[in-house]
Parts: sequence; structure tokens; C-alpha cells
Amino acid sequence: MGEEIEVIDPAGFMLTVRLDAVSPDRVEGAVVSERPHKPEPVARITIAIANLPAPALELVLTRCTEAGAFAFHVFQADRSIARGAKRERWQTICREASMLAGRLRVPDVDSIASLEAVLEVSENPVMLVRGAPHQLAGMAEPRDLTLLIGPEGGWSDREIKLVTARAGLGPRNLRADTAALAALSIALAARE
Repeated sequence: MGEEIEVIDPAGFMLTVRLDAVSPDRVEGAVVSERPHKPEPVARITIAIANLPAPALELVLTRCTEAGAFAFHVFQADRSIARGAKRERWQTICREASMLAGRLRVPDVDSIASLEAVLEVSENPVMLVRGAPHQLAGMAEPRDLTLLIGPEGGWSDREIKLVTARAGLGPRNLRADTAALAALSIALAARE
């Protein structure tokens, strides 16, 4: 054997393990080195996203988990086209993305009925709206927040009135899946 692999220790270390034996039932090896491994962001940024068609939503879950999202709330917006919740599938997607990214935790994924219900359980909600008076890149506080990402058809006037904190991502119109990853990246970078 003698091959070396990297193994994540949930205590916050990346271990280099030299394999001694590998069988279908068991893997044995010896730790030859360890180094600190702190992949989790300090800021807890939750992505609350309107239910999207499966390919787009799964892309959001995968990429945002890899980038460091703390949790996800998937909800039915007024203009959501997709229906239904596949929580078990969504959680599997996040688990696999966490493993790929070397994360120590898997973000939770909740299915929530409406934007109002999301607002009841969210910490510091910020609605992403094109043309908002403030840009997300300029918001370094609060540290922990929930980014509200609308459906492909945009927010309804009723939904916009529910949230006082609004921010933009710039002058361009982005797809919801693009907006989610861009917003998460911007929010995390502003809080490093």
C-alpha cells in the first residue's frame, strides 16, 4: 500500500494518512502529519431562495455550499414556477458539496411555505433587488444575515413591501442561481 490520502478530522485538522490496508469492509492507515483546517467562514450567511426549477436550485445548493453558505431556506414566492419540496435530495446535494469542498459541516436545507414564514425565522434578512439604493458589497454589517433571492420572474410588489433592508448586486439583471452565488461571495468577502 503506502499511498497517502487526506482525511478531514472534525476537530479542525487535515490529516495525511498513509494507507496500510484497504478492503471492501475496512481502510487502515497511520496518520503521518496533521495541519489546522478551518474551512468554515466566521460569518453565517443563510441563502433564502425562491423555489426554482430543479436544475437551477440544485446548482445553487451545490455552489453555495462549496462557497460557504451556512444554511438554506427554500420557499414559495408569489412568482415561483417550481413547486414541491425534495428536502432529502437537497440535503444529499449539500452533503456531497460539503465533502468536495472539505467543509466541517453540512448546511441545513429547510422547505418553507412563504416569504413571510422565512422572515419569521431569519436573522437580519436582506432582500436582493435590482436598482436598490445600497449595494451588498458596501454592507459589512451585520456579520450574520439571510440573503433573500427572488424567483426568475422577480419579486412581487407585495413581497418587496415586506422587507425593509434591500441591497443590489449591480446594474445587471442576473438569473436567480447566478445571483445566489454572487451575493454569497460578496457577503462573505465583505466580512473576512
